[in-house]
Amino acid sequence: MEITDGVLRIEPGLAATLGIIVLFAGKRLNEKVAFLRKFSIPKPVSGGLFFSIAFAIIYAATGVAVEFDLAARDLLLVYFFTTIGINSSVKDLLTGGKPLGILLTITILYMVVQNLIGLSIAALFDLPAAVGLLGGTVSLIGGHGTAIAWAPRIAEDYGVSNAMEVGIACATFGLILASLMGGPIARFLIVRHDLTPDNTDTLDVGVSEEGGGGVIGSMDFLDAILAIHLSMLVGLLLHDGLKMLGLELPLFVPCLFAGLLLTNLIPVNFPRFSGMRWPTRTPSMALIADIALGTFLAMSLMSMQLWALIDLAGPIFTLLAAQFTIALAINIFVVFPLMGRTYDAAVVCAGFGGISLGSTPTAMANMSAVTQRYGASHLAFVIVPLVCAFFIDLVNAVLIPFFLTKF
Repeated sequence: MEITDGVLRIEPGLAATLGIIVLFAGKRLNEKVAFLRKFSIPKPVSGGLFFSIAFAIIYAATGVAVEFDLAARDLLLVYFFTTIGINSSVKDLLTGGKPLGILLTITILYMVVQNLIGLSIAALFDLPAAVGLLGGTVSLIGGHGTAIAWAPRIAEDYGVSNAMEVGIACATFGLILASLMGGPIARFLIVRHDLTPDNTDTLDVGVSEEGGGGVIGSMDFLDAILAIHLSMLVGLLLHDGLKMLGLELPLFVPCLFAGLLLTNLIPVNFPRFSGMRWPTRTPSMALIADIALGTFLAMSLMSMQLWALIDLAGPIFTLLAAQFTIALAINIFVVFPLMGRTYDAAVVCAGFGGISLGSTPTAMANMSAVTQRYGASHLAFVIVPLVCAFFIDLVNAVLIPFFLTKF
């Protein structure tokens, strides 16, 4: 940790430690603030926003910016999605076939709408069309990664010199709105329609707020870690194989599929080297998923440099207000009815709230917070990751160039 040219740089190990502290801060905030509990605001969101505001105040008072090396955070994302794959089954995929198709269709159409909204707001402020796309699927449904990837090209080819700043600003505020949207939407639907889960199975992520997560022994926990590492090794091989074929996906996607493959190829009663069953949907796997996701999101939010976004506030807030309103309406009036008006549909809406303006981890954190309060939804944890962790990137790769050339 050192200060150079007015920047305090935090190394990976300390950044991960601060992420854990932020997660505990979020837990304490949720315990003290009834509003946060009532609307299932994820703990890492509460703590992460609190610390990012604190770092912004420090910058305003001292002129010292805080920057984090987030290498450890990226590993946690791979850990998390590997657990999602391990907790999935072919039966779930078959059950989720029709809902998956419906959600995917809605998402693709919504992506078109999101870009059209961005273009409309850009025209309203007499800005280039490319700026509108930066406030569309480039940064919102695409997230920070897509924004960072496309901004240099938009800056060079379309004369938007501050493309990176606009993209990151939209992605950052979108992430905040997405984190705050999912829980309230799900609660509204669950209460309004008196919805309850169909089963009382172990949660995919975390343990219930009422407890009862089961006793986790040291060997149970270690066996889950071993299963995750084996799946990640297979995922790395898949990743390298796909890369050789010209298809480069984020590492967490092949690791998710590797976990799914191993779960469905290893017989349930087959004792592995550890002498234990494959740890799909066990309390230890749910605990690891919760730790990985929570710490990842806490580190993502605490590292936001809010002070860098002030100059872009006017157009961006207008754009985000429009995007938020449309996303909310589509969630309640399109996603929920078409997904069947069930408890699973309400949890999917929490996830779609995360997808629509934020990122895949935000969607998962929203659903995790809801299911920890109300009950498990295996269907939601199967179809939402497949849509937002795989298909969205493929669709965006086609939509962004199309809109850039046509508008």
